[in-house]
Amino acid sequence: MAEKIAYIFPGQGAQVVGMGRDFYDSEPLARQIFDKACKIAGYELTKTCFEGPEDKLNSTTVSQPAIFVTSVAILEVLKAKGIIKPANVTAGLSLGEYTALYAAGIISFEDGLKLVQKRGQAMQAAADASKGSMVSIIGLEQQAVEKLCEEAAQGQLLSCANFNCPGQIVITGDIDACKRALALAEKYGAMKAIEIKVAGAFHSKLMAPAAEELKKAIGQCKINNPTDIAVIANVDAEYYQTKEQISQGLIKQLTGAVLWQKCMGKLLADGVTKFYEIGPNRVLTGLMRRINRKADIVNISSAAGLNELIGV
Repeated sequence: MAEKIAYIFPGQGAQVVGMGRDFYDSEPLARQIFDKACKIAGYELTKTCFEGPEDKLNSTTVSQPAIFVTSVAILEVLKAKGIIKPANVTAGLSLGEYTALYAAGIISFEDGLKLVQKRGQAMQAAADASKGSMVSIIGLEQQAVEKLCEEAAQGQLLSCANFNCPGQIVITGDIDACKRALALAEKYGAMKAIEIKVAGAFHSKLMAPAAEELKKAIGQCKINNPTDIAVIANVDAEYYQTKEQISQGLIKQLTGAVLWQKCMGKLLADGVTKFYEIGPNRVLTGLMRRINRKADIVNISSAAGLNELIGV
């Protein structure tokens, strides 16, 4: 049986001060990509990636372009060295979907960076205009989480945002509803409930103004139809067929849930034999261990990881 390869890319939350610096220092191609990104972004993105401060890197407006650029730089180094086999399919968690589209040749680096920069700004503005939060619920099935949301909402907005892996569902909504969910989680049998440090209620209806802004930005970008590299959509765990579907999927993603567990399940069912997590941190590798322990996944988030891959 022929190998079927998936490249998967992390989303917001994977950022860490110092990410990409080892590639920048040791790989001229990575340096070119980071330097080009600074010109497109209009500020010293590399300085924040490499030196922080942490609170600045963690801000929605900075972390999104920073993760995209770091992931692309690592990907291009891997491809140039011929270290990884070409992908049959790509996927990305939330923000990571933009890197997946870039890796599949559907958007250019410049358009991808402009879009994630606009997305981060629009999400921050929507968060500032509404008081929202997110909570990670550990150890409950979907049905129980939905019942928890119903009780905690009390007429406010509260819904599921991320189905990450078995026993880990993130909920999103009005800040008071999130606080009530934190207090009620134990009653429903959750192992724990953790408030996530984010600017607002991402992947909820409170992000509708951001979706409108993103729609305008997407209208100004060139999006190609998918060709020989498939891309799986966060919003429905189906493969994108047309550029119109991609535009709609990216917009819908801001106000709808991310079906990551379902996406990975579909890729495994469709015969993917090897996954490469490309970008900062090891978030997706951790999730895959919970989705399917036997899945063959390689994480490349550092130059040390690259050297390990080639046996240096």
